[in-house]
Order: sequence, then C-alpha cells, then structure tokens
Amino acid sequence: MAFQQVLFFLRPLRRRLSPSVTVLRYSSTTRADNNEAKTDLNDDKTESFGSGSENKSLLDNLSVLGVDVQMAQRRQPGVFRKIHTNEQGLIDFLEQKGASRDIIASIISRFPRAITRSEEHLEERWRLWRNIFNSDDEVVNILNRSPESFFRSSDNGNLEKNILYLSSLGIQPKDLHRLLTMAPRIFSNTLALNRTMVELLENVCMSLGGTDSKKFARTVISRNVYILIRSTKRVRSNIEFLLRSLELSDEEALKLLQGHGAKILDLSHENMKTNFRNLQLKLKSLGCSQGQVREIILNYAPILFVSSDTLNQKLDCLTEGGIDIRSIIEKPKLLDYSVTTLKQRLKDLHKLGYDFKVNGISVLDLSNKRFKSKLDKLRELGV
Repeated sequence: MAFQQVLFFLRPLRRRLSPSVTVLRYSSTTRADNNEAKTDLNDDKTESFGSGSENKSLLDNLSVLGVDVQMAQRRQPGVFRKIHTNEQGLIDFLEQKGASRDIIASIISRFPRAITRSEEHLEERWRLWRNIFNSDDEVVNILNRSPESFFRSSDNGNLEKNILYLSSLGIQPKDLHRLLTMAPRIFSNTLALNRTMVELLENVCMSLGGTDSKKFARTVISRNVYILIRSTKRVRSNIEFLLRSLELSDEEALKLLQGHGAKILDLSHENMKTNFRNLQLKLKSLGCSQGQVREIILNYAPILFVSSDTLNQKLDCLTEGGIDIRSIIEKPKLLDYSVTTLKQRLKDLHKLGYDFKVNGISVLDLSNKRFKSKLDKLRELGV
C-alpha cells in the first residue's frame, strides 16, 4: 500500500470510529475519567474545612501510623482538608489482606487519597483484582509498588469494563496478570481511551493489508504492555516515522510491528528520531550504507532505545576489539550489554586467542552463566 494511504489510516480516528467510541484526540492514556463514579467519602466541597485549614485529628492519626505527612501533603493537599476520612478502615482492610504497617504507611504517604475510599469500594475493587491475581500477597505487592494503580480511580465499573474489553480481544488471564503487574495504570484509563489505542492499532493492520486486526492489536499489546498508557499521538507518530524512514513494504511493516518493533512504539518520538539519526551517522562513519542502517533496525528495533552516547561507546568498544561491523549488524542484540560487560568479555576471549572471524560473535551474546561455562570449555580445549 502507498505510504500516503497508510498515513490516512494513521490520522486521528474521530471521523472513522463508530459513534459509541469516545475519542480524546492526542490525550494521554493515563488521564483519569472526569466522570468516574463517586465512591470517595464526602467528595462534596462542603464537607471540607475552609481554605488553608487542615484536619488536625487526621494529621495526628497518620503521624502515629508512620505516614510521611509532609510528602502526603505535597502530593494531595486537599485530602487533609476533609472532615471525614477512612484511614482506620483502610488500615484494617489492608492488614486483613496481609499488608504490614510499614507498607500501609508508605502507600498513604505516596497516595493519601487512599484514605477517602469506602470499605465497600475497597472490597469490590479487591475482588476485581483478585480475579486476575492468584493471591492477596500479589495484590499487596502491586499496591506497595504503585499505590496509584489501585486507588487512583474510584470507578470500579470502569475497571470491570476494561477487564472485559481486553479479554474480548483474546488477551488471556496470564497476560492480563502481566498487564496489571507491569502497567497497572492501564486499568485506571477510561475504557474509551484504551479502545482508542486498540482502534488505532487495528487500523494500522488494515492499512498494511493485514487480515486479522484484532490479533494484530493483541500481539502488539502483549509485546509492549506500556503502549496503552501512552498517547495515540506518540504511537501514531512513531509508526509513521518507521514506515517512512525504513521504506518498509506492507509485509515488512506487519512483521516488524508484531515482532520486536512493537517494543519501541511507546518510545518518546523525539528520542526515536534522535537515536535514529545518530545510528545513521555512526554506521556511516564505520563505512555502512543506508541499507545496512535499515538492516540493523529490522534485525533488532530496540537498538533505537539506546542513547546516542551509549550506542557510540558500545560500537567503538566492539569494533576496536576486533569485531567486524557487518557481524554486529547481523547480531545487534549484543548491544543490550553494558560497555563494561562487553569490554570484559572481549578481554577474556582475547586472552584465550579466540578468533571471531572463524567462530563468529554469538559467544558475546550469551547469558553470564553460559558465557562463563563457555570460557571454561575453551580453557579445557586450550583454545
């Protein structure tokens, strides 16, 4: 398909989606629903102290618990002007689920709005999360890592709709578990925002001649769990940039986007362009053609995650260590390793007289355990 036709499908979806889909053009998918159900205690402003006044009893209670009150006040000052809160109910609830006092204090310090949630709301939300996780301990661990993911939205109905919607795409329970573990904010998004991103991915698939747009969207999401907490503007811009810069055929584009290319779609667009330009310049300085720039990205698109300075250091380290740039282009995944690791491995192998031209460079891409085992075998063989 011609590139201009592809761009048509990548344009904002406002006029091409069904009326039931609410599209917030270019809005971040981490934005909470402004019309979420009200399950906070006393959301009405009349149930708060006057401007500048704080609930002294609440401050005392939280201090005794060990909450970092100053941090909490900086994060959500309005909570401390409420007349009625549910800190004791929250403490009792989380303790019943296995959370320690230290964890509870940390949760409230970082997301004090948690103390405004009713016990009924907490029970219902926990039930929904436990439909995905195997134990209360797993949920507690997520809350400790990201309290906002559980307490940010008060709309349990929206959470349930998101779970049902993502399941309807064919995302299995084990993958929902991974989404909620690694990117829990997905489930605080409005259903409309998540649907908008999925619609974008489905339209990309169709524009490239794909036949199963739902599978395409599901595959991209499973390979990049963070894509649903990025803006459609960012993802759209990155896809357009890759299609244009690499001059991909439809088949190549579908393969890349459903493979390792999915991992870079949530990268900052400016960073993607900067890292791409640097990769071009660096490879050109090493005698490579534009075709080889294209090849290295098709072989391993996450190379575009690597910052300019770091990439240059890694390539210099390898080429100065006797590695042919053509070998790096064929196996660019070894660039995931740190400069320190690459230098040490080259040093160890050179001591043994290892010939990269004869044996190749796959040895550099082994796990630490396998690399050490390989060195032991080489020593035994007297290589």
